[in-house]
Amino acid sequence: MDFNDTPADAAWREECRGWLADHAPAVATDRTIEAPDRGYLERARQWQATKFDAGFARITWEPEFGGRNGTSMQQIIFNQEEAKFRVPSDVFVIGLGMIAPTLRACGTDAQQRRYLTRLLRGDDIWCQLFSEPGAGSDVASLATTAVRDGDEWVINGQKVWTSGAQYSDFGEIICRTNPEAEKHKGITAFIVDMHAPGITIKPLKQMNGGASFNEVFFDDVRVPHDNVIGDVNEGWSVAITTLMNERVAIGSGGGGPGRASVGDLIDLAKRKGVAGDPLVRQQLADLYARSRISRFLGMRTLTAAAQGRVPGPEGSIGKLLGAQISTLLGETALQIVGAGGSAGNGDDFRWNQPLLGAPASHIAGGSDEVLKNVIGERVLGLPGEPRADKGVAWKDVRR
Repeated sequence: MDFNDTPADAAWREECRGWLADHAPAVATDRTIEAPDRGYLERARQWQATKFDAGFARITWEPEFGGRNGTSMQQIIFNQEEAKFRVPSDVFVIGLGMIAPTLRACGTDAQQRRYLTRLLRGDDIWCQLFSEPGAGSDVASLATTAVRDGDEWVINGQKVWTSGAQYSDFGEIICRTNPEAEKHKGITAFIVDMHAPGITIKPLKQMNGGASFNEVFFDDVRVPHDNVIGDVNEGWSVAITTLMNERVAIGSGGGGPGRASVGDLIDLAKRKGVAGDPLVRQQLADLYARSRISRFLGMRTLTAAAQGRVPGPEGSIGKLLGAQISTLLGETALQIVGAGGSAGNGDDFRWNQPLLGAPASHIAGGSDEVLKNVIGERVLGLPGEPRADKGVAWKDVRR
């Protein structure tokens, strides 16, 4: 990949910088997705609408959906420049980064017309309902059922670790629709109204003080047949489309501008007077090298996007490395600030957040173990893991 802007790209970057400088500061916030209040959500919708009106919300999309038929590189450049501002865009990462590409690839024309423009404009916030208490890393083992009843489906079951469910308007859910088929078959994807009767949302308190995850219960929730995404009993391919885009979003820096960086830690080490400590310097150098590798992996993903290719296993590599970097960042930060990072109440105390939030990065979007299997099988060509449930009807699989 060419790391330098072409003259056209450079001109576009300047246009983006100028527009962002004029509009982004008005909605900048110190709040994070871990603790969104009503004001944060209002600012997020306002910012998304502002981008939509200016044609920056999704540059590559067609004008009929609110885009401008721009190039993937133009979208990438805008994202890079937007990340320099503390704008409240995190609530739309799932909808725009994961579900919108799924609807564009697998949804009907009616679904695209109904949902995509509203999503792009910030009218609707979306969540992803995949994981369950008994089906986390092995998503295809899900047990939530959807039974056909005329022109509707009736959903019963439970999902967990659903980010943003408490403020979402719609969700993408996958359910068991044919227990006679093996587990990767007999799954169907649906669009579900998160305000529908029978849905109960319970936030999960995290050790970092936030509550961005939820468990969601479905009791006889009715969904129109028109809300089926893709084909009935072929929802696993729909889910894979969403998961691939999720890993790219996370692995390419989808965590947003609020995350700590190596540069932040270098500045912290200088302020604390430990920049000359050989052990600290070695850790910072290691983090810097890993971060550069992560950036190059991100460039590989961006190259695929610029060429119009569907995200592949490179997203799993980037996501796996990103999780490792998150943990190292947190550990190094607490080593630099000392006891104040764990027991203090001043500025030092906030540096425990990167470490407390790091374990989630090893699970969300596919656990480290699952991603290693993906890399081993799809990148290195190693034999697949033995599967005792292969060829066995889901209802007969021991759980």
